[in-house]
Amino acid sequence: MGMNQTPASERIHIGFFGRRNAGKSSVINAVTGQNLAIVSQVRGTTTDPVYKTMELLPMGPVMVIDTPGIDDEGDLGALRVKRSYQVLNKTDVAVLVVDGCLGKTREDEALIERFRKKGIPFIVAYNKADQCEEPAPVKENEIWVSAKVGSNIHELKEMIARQGSKEDKERRIVGDLIKPSDFIVLVVPIDKAAPKGRLILPQQQTIRDILESDAVSIVVKENELKNTLNQLGKKPALVITDSQVFSRVSEDTPEDILLTSFSILFARYKGSLKDNVEGAKCLETLRDGDKILISEGCTHHRQCNDIGTVKIPGWIRKYTGKSLEFEFTSGTEFPEELGEYRLIVHCGGCMLNEREMKYRMSCARDQKVPMTNYGILIAYIKGILKRSLQPFPEI
Repeated sequence: MGMNQTPASERIHIGFFGRRNAGKSSVINAVTGQNLAIVSQVRGTTTDPVYKTMELLPMGPVMVIDTPGIDDEGDLGALRVKRSYQVLNKTDVAVLVVDGCLGKTREDEALIERFRKKGIPFIVAYNKADQCEEPAPVKENEIWVSAKVGSNIHELKEMIARQGSKEDKERRIVGDLIKPSDFIVLVVPIDKAAPKGRLILPQQQTIRDILESDAVSIVVKENELKNTLNQLGKKPALVITDSQVFSRVSEDTPEDILLTSFSILFARYKGSLKDNVEGAKCLETLRDGDKILISEGCTHHRQCNDIGTVKIPGWIRKYTGKSLEFEFTSGTEFPEELGEYRLIVHCGGCMLNEREMKYRMSCARDQKVPMTNYGILIAYIKGILKRSLQPFPEI
């Protein structure tokens, strides 16, 4: 996969933070070599987080995030500051840009404390080195730079790359479960919700991981699975299905063939499989009037039989026999206060990076709200969760 095609969820997210007029946007432009951020002498020019996917050497594909000033004022300013703090939930490496002539302020120190609390690797970049008479000594994760004349920008990029490499670890979607020459059958329904002319992201990424494992991927629609298995001449090592057709695929897949879903694979990939499995069991304790949050990591046009807003609520009501309330969020929307919910059902999170998915899981865990995902919930309701977890001996 070329760097330009690397999904946003797989890129290292680099967040740039700082007070208004610390030169944050100028530093971003100097680091990226592009005019990504608007530069102005007017305080508060950056009013919302700005995201840009790009290649940043020596790191490779990254997501650069420019944030509003952390010292913004007024009601609108407070909202902007809140949005800056929300960016921390998906930040893999943070760069705090400080006006070197003024030094760190109370707001800067508070932000550093948040970096530490969230375990985010960070760098403090003292900007305007060209304007300061005697730059003070700096710590190991600090550096003096000048966005205006370009001094130490290369060194700053090297520091970011070193911090980013700490976050970069070998994770596989399915590659660690299979061997070279294995046959892997992927069941992919094609319906109105499927993007015309292409597979959705989890399917693309899974196929890529299979190919990188020197295994063979065979992609079929649900109505072709049974005939395909009969004609293969070799037992597949694994069948992976879209969650919406879990029941049919389970019926058509012999018991001696391992079966799971894309959604379950991605829960494991994002590090939340065990918690999601426990969360699904909460269905047994739901009572009339309980409120359930259904959350998706992306935004898309809702179809008339949408899985998140129509199918899953219907399946839950039918399984529990309870009168339940449902609320829905999508994209970057995720409530900070979760105490009113008895259960959270999340999508597979293919559009969210690992850090943000873990943040959402930790929010739910800290507030003692069970959380599961679409595929695991569906498998539980259909009575096939135990079977769909057999490929994962660690669960």
